[in-house]
Amino acid sequence: MARGAHGGRGGQGLARVAVVVRAGAAPLWWCGVFAAGIGVLPPGLTGRRIGVMAGAALFLVGAAVVAYARRRRYAALARGTARAGKHDVLQDRAVTVRNWRRGHRWWLLLACAVALGSSFAVPAAGGMLLAGTGAGLRLKAAWLGRRERAEDTLLWLRVDWLDGRGGRPAGKAVKAYRGTGIAAGDAAPGGARRRTAALV
Repeated sequence: MARGAHGGRGGQGLARVAVVVRAGAAPLWWCGVFAAGIGVLPPGLTGRRIGVMAGAALFLVGAAVVAYARRRRYAALARGTARAGKHDVLQDRAVTVRNWRRGHRWWLLLACAVALGSSFAVPAAGGMLLAGTGAGLRLKAAWLGRRERAEDTLLWLRVDWLDGRGGRPAGKAVKAYRGTGIAAGDAAPGGARRRTAALV
């Protein structure tokens, strides 16, 4: 299992699709929890009770929208999965997560700031929406994990296709996924850390 971003001898650097999806779940969740916790302190324009009730609804809506967004695109790419080549380089889970979070750090800070600012109008609602998007990403990664287990194939995509436009794992730049056996790499189906890392 190699850690580089690009393959050698004609191979490609590959990142796990589910890991890329899951990478934003934790920072969005914790930014949302922080913003909601601080945001519930000011009474706001609507009052705390209405703010929290609105936030709960936004949490559910945000989680559902993110969890189900572009599933047809993911499914279509998964159906066209080609077998990874022997010279392809599988990127470590930690590297994929670090790259995603580094590329999105300013967006995450801006989202947290906006959620905090919105609390002066609707207490806690912005933070709860942010937390809901994090929960939605976790649900989407779990859905991908169920597909991977059902088909006994882990889904990967070329690292260079993640460059630019936020690194979307089902964006227009992504032409196809590649597949490996279920034990490849150091991330389990769904993108969670594998307890015992296995080699290809």
